[in-house]
Amino acid sequence: MSSLNYAQRQFTTTHEGAKVRQIGVKQQLNRLVMANMLWEDQFYMDGQTSATLIGALVKQVDPEFTAQLAVKARTEMKLRHIPLLLVRELARNKTLKAQTVVDVVQRPDEMPELLSIYWKDGKTAISTQLKKGLATAFSKFNEYSLAKWDKNSAAISMRDVMFLVHPKPVDEKQEALFKKVANKELVTPDTWETQLSAGADKKETFERLMDEGKLGALAFLRNLRNMVQAGVDERIIREYASLIDVSKVLPFRFLAAARVVPQFEDMLEAMLFRCTVNMPKLKGKTRLLVDVSSSMYQPKVSAKSDITRQDASLALAMICREICEEVEIFSFSGKALRIAPRRGFALADAIKNSQGCSGTDIGRSIRETDGTYDRTIAITDEQSRDQVNAPKGHTKGYVLNVGSYQNGINHSAWTTITGFSESVISYIIEVEKE
Repeated sequence: MSSLNYAQRQFTTTHEGAKVRQIGVKQQLNRLVMANMLWEDQFYMDGQTSATLIGALVKQVDPEFTAQLAVKARTEMKLRHIPLLLVRELARNKTLKAQTVVDVVQRPDEMPELLSIYWKDGKTAISTQLKKGLATAFSKFNEYSLAKWDKNSAAISMRDVMFLVHPKPVDEKQEALFKKVANKELVTPDTWETQLSAGADKKETFERLMDEGKLGALAFLRNLRNMVQAGVDERIIREYASLIDVSKVLPFRFLAAARVVPQFEDMLEAMLFRCTVNMPKLKGKTRLLVDVSSSMYQPKVSAKSDITRQDASLALAMICREICEEVEIFSFSGKALRIAPRRGFALADAIKNSQGCSGTDIGRSIRETDGTYDRTIAITDEQSRDQVNAPKGHTKGYVLNVGSYQNGINHSAWTTITGFSESVISYIIEVEKE
């Protein structure tokens, strides 16, 4: 009986049924958080169950670990809502520190969103540290950003936040700003939303905002079709694309934009490649495996998006292709197939169209493609239905996990890095430097 209990404690399964080793609660929490679009369903788990599980795990780990995880999810993985859930759980457990709120909140609208998440299960008093953190965070923002992100349709306004947390102005200028917030006198910001909602000419508005450098990268990507329909000169669009800062854009956004305006695929590809400009090369020979199983394609990462986990994996594969000195690329599902080492969107198409979707046989796919490599990188949601062994020989093994599940391969010979952003690849570079 004792040996049976030991086995139950030491092993678990993936959602596809493969027997895997049990990992610690910190690793489980990391896996659930770093590629999590809050409240959104995945193939094997609904969004509410995922959030509930995260809350249970937060209670079991050191609060400082959760705080650091929240900051990393926001700043490195570029996630907006899941870090706010972690802040809420820390506050509920009475372990939140105000500085964590300050570090996590990067945009003004995240303050009312944090309160909305905090009160999701019913309105309660705001914890002292949350109140203090929001007050300090409120003071980080200027009039333009406060006005830009103060959404009229939001249930909680910037004014509501200010009256709840009472930020203290550091000087007369900030005191005047806070009075504007209180009196609803913030100057309407010059953005594409405000201009177009006021009836401004679309073509003139987009051209002027680009000329003045006021159209952010995400807004630019989301409005490419609008600009084309408004008659904006393609040369202007392409010139702006070559200059815009793409550092805060998740790589899969470029694939989403190309789906809407395929005539700009070459431009969007170049923008994606800019994410790799400062990345050193991964020297030697790399085996790159990309999961094309059914769970990667559905559901979408959010109800309002047409992006899938597959899009996230394809974008990461495109980046890996650029930084690997020598690479062999394979798609895998029920079997592994060698892919031509194309670049950019051509590579994404080759992977996506290489084979039909079935189950996730990571172990078999690794065995089928065994050879002499310096490293193996598998991009997957990790829900394998077969057992995954250590990489052959002295090959370093990395799993870029784009899913948000409690368990995956869980093999000590594989380094699992969870997330959507290019930071997961940067992590491999840093590990190998050491």
